[in-house]
Amino acid sequence: MYRHDAFDRQFVQQRAAQYRDQLERWQAGTLSDDAFKPLRLQNGWYIQRFAPMLRVAVPYGEINSEQLRVLARVAREFDHKEDNDISKANAGLSDVPSLPDRTAHFTTRSNVQFNWIPLARSADVMELLASVGLHGIQTSGNCIRNTTSDALAGIAVDEVADPRPFAEILRQWSTLHHEFAFLPRKFKVAITGAREDRAATPWHDVGLRLLHNVDGELGFQVRVGGGMGRTPIIGTVLREFLPWDQMLNYLEAVVRAYNRFGRRDNMYKARIKIIVKAEGQAFADQVEAEYRDILEQDGAPHTITAAELARVSAFFTPPALACDRKSADAKIAHILKAAAEDDLEFSRWLTRNVVAHKNPDLRAVTLSFKRLGQSPGDATAEQLERAAELADRFSGGEARVTHTQNLLLPWVRCDQLPELWREARRLGLAKPNIGLLTDMIACPGGDFCDLANARSLPIAQAVLARYADLDELHDIGEIDLHMSGCINSCGHHHSGHIGVLGVDKDGQEWYQVTLGGSDGKRLSGEATPGKVIGPSFAANEVPEVIEALLDTYRAQREDGEPFIATLRRIGLEPFKQAANVVRSTTARPNTEADTATA
Repeated sequence: MYRHDAFDRQFVQQRAAQYRDQLERWQAGTLSDDAFKPLRLQNGWYIQRFAPMLRVAVPYGEINSEQLRVLARVAREFDHKEDNDISKANAGLSDVPSLPDRTAHFTTRSNVQFNWIPLARSADVMELLASVGLHGIQTSGNCIRNTTSDALAGIAVDEVADPRPFAEILRQWSTLHHEFAFLPRKFKVAITGAREDRAATPWHDVGLRLLHNVDGELGFQVRVGGGMGRTPIIGTVLREFLPWDQMLNYLEAVVRAYNRFGRRDNMYKARIKIIVKAEGQAFADQVEAEYRDILEQDGAPHTITAAELARVSAFFTPPALACDRKSADAKIAHILKAAAEDDLEFSRWLTRNVVAHKNPDLRAVTLSFKRLGQSPGDATAEQLERAAELADRFSGGEARVTHTQNLLLPWVRCDQLPELWREARRLGLAKPNIGLLTDMIACPGGDFCDLANARSLPIAQAVLARYADLDELHDIGEIDLHMSGCINSCGHHHSGHIGVLGVDKDGQEWYQVTLGGSDGKRLSGEATPGKVIGPSFAANEVPEVIEALLDTYRAQREDGEPFIATLRRIGLEPFKQAANVVRSTTARPNTEADTATA
């Protein structure tokens, strides 16, 4: 992973000190609430339903064991429900005493969030994070946000080129960019270097995909104007091929055009996707005009040189791992085969949680943070510490936050897989469900978020309880279940094979269900938004609806056919009919009793 140098360390430490000064001036009354708000936001501090929420940036998802331990310390020492004045808060949807604290939450954009840290202690947290190179810079606000990538970047067997050096160059360029600090709305960039798009690039404001042209030259396909929210749109390809050295110049042109022509009078129509859809070729022409202007400047200010790419790439040296491939290959294969035959659980773990590596001696292993009694993507302080231990012992001290809210160990020796499995199972992090139904994506929803219309976490728990049987789970096979508590789509419901969206009906929680969405992975095909199957469902009906949809699939599937393929082959109608049978039952709003017995 990227190795921070002295400049990087000094930068985040100075930023933490600057934030402390701003906080103290606000506490003293010399800085108004209105003046302090954008300052705290661009350092990652929101005000949520009950308490402040901190979002910590994890650039392109890479994190080390030392940073995981500091996140654990933040969770244990600062993320306390009792430190917030929740007695005056409008509880609304949530039962506050039951909500978890002392917990971190992995997001779909590879960041980490904390939900209970009081602002009075926020500067202490920022300084602690800065001590290991972490921060919250530009994790909020109308600016260029944290760049995301494929969790298998640099190690994927289908990789054209490693996107991480480009992601790091993007990070350095966009951080505190004076021209782009106050855009019409937030701006998200994703980059992938693999043939399979595991970074959901078409769903981003800008999606970059490394490829070779017919002459074998390396460059990017550039998509602009993707996004979810109330208007789900797949990004438009503005450039089929852009030379890699022009990445920053072209992005500068895109963001300049957006900054100039994006709407500022209506926040719901201010994302770049709206102007791209409305203006079409006219916006593309404006980007190209800006790009020409940039190239005509002396030296083209942000052209990436081969020397600069090599310099940044050198920061991504893999950990030194002792592995004698020549003498070990046959022995390792025999051990794994024998162990898998003797232990079904280990075999399933190898199939679901372990993936191939460009180094044939190694594997990438996902630690599952999806289990009954714990919100999807949540990690307790103890779990973070245990994950750090596993990273140290089995992955050169490195891990990655995945798009699906898990942790991945990218450098695991094949001969250590049995030992890693035993340790991960002992710690409760080896559930063999990666890519299956219970490996769902879910936002915190109305339990925490001030924008949410409904809770997503009780629905997630009901599904986890209903499909706890591993035999049934593996029989259902690969499927993407995504849940959002509101139209802002932080749970990516639009791209789920099954999507669940919380809506408000007369103060009660209801849920809209979509089918057929895709984030662009090989299993799902081209990225596309799901289609609504009808009127919304009451909260208690949603688990039954999901069960009815899955029963329909299992009755209609052909041999080896995943859910999304069956859906596309037979169409929506059989699934709609199955869901309507559930809808005919007596609907009632969600209650704790419903959640407990679902």
